[in-house]
Amino acid sequence: MPDERAVSFPCRGAWLYGILSLPAASGTPPPRGVLVVVGGPQYRAGSHRQFTLLARDLAAAGIPAMRFDYRGMGDSEGDLQTFENIDDDLHAAIERFCAEVPGMTEVVLWGLCDGAAAAAMYAPRDPRVAGLVLLNPWVRTEEGAARATIKHYYRDRLFDARLWKKVRSGQFDVKASLRSLWENAGKAFGPARGAALDAGAGAPLPERMQGALTRFTGRVLVVLSGADLTAQEFAGLSSRPGPWQRLLGSSRFTRRQIDKADHTFSRRPWQDQVSAWTRDWLRGW
Repeated sequence: MPDERAVSFPCRGAWLYGILSLPAASGTPPPRGVLVVVGGPQYRAGSHRQFTLLARDLAAAGIPAMRFDYRGMGDSEGDLQTFENIDDDLHAAIERFCAEVPGMTEVVLWGLCDGAAAAAMYAPRDPRVAGLVLLNPWVRTEEGAARATIKHYYRDRLFDARLWKKVRSGQFDVKASLRSLWENAGKAFGPARGAALDAGAGAPLPERMQGALTRFTGRVLVVLSGADLTAQEFAGLSSRPGPWQRLLGSSRFTRRQIDKADHTFSRRPWQDQVSAWTRDWLRGW
């Protein structure tokens, strides 16, 4: 049974709290551990206790894991932060994680949704971060969301028996549906919004993430849900020729997908599969 204990550490005048899951004592210090980056609004247990189960599973496999609440979430103090403002929280957590596990020299950041986006944008700034596990990364733009909705939501609805049952019974609002489709088409295929020439603070989120992942030189595991529009928006980035396609096609990126899974991998078999992929990927280094 892995050893679990609470940890606390300061960050910009606030105290943050987390749970450390450690492997059973062995003679060889683990070379790397996994820090779970919580997406909001969640706390360190995760939806359906996914983060708790993941950390325990990794520790049982000999991999230290830590999960924590950043400022304003769960038990941690301070004002609530967005995913784009938790660099200090991640730095403080890595400091404490490394101090708690002597001999650990590398950290892998593991995040879901906007937690994955936060991890990706932080990674190139800290040489201790050797890898990333990104689940359904958040790259939301109006254009990207509209394209994903048209490609996946409307297509799937055409083959949904419940839709045609509503049509036959007169319960389906045709005008409202067409209006929604028209609005999404305008966002997806209308005039392109002016993108920043660089990946600075004013650039759209996908450009900033692409820039961060390009600067980051470590390994990356991407896990997508087949039944999630956030995941499909990210997948759409690699479907068109350009820097995203070249980046995600490089040898340091590994991609996995669970076709029926929802955004939070709510079923236990899906969680177990993600955990197994994470373990196997880490062991393959």
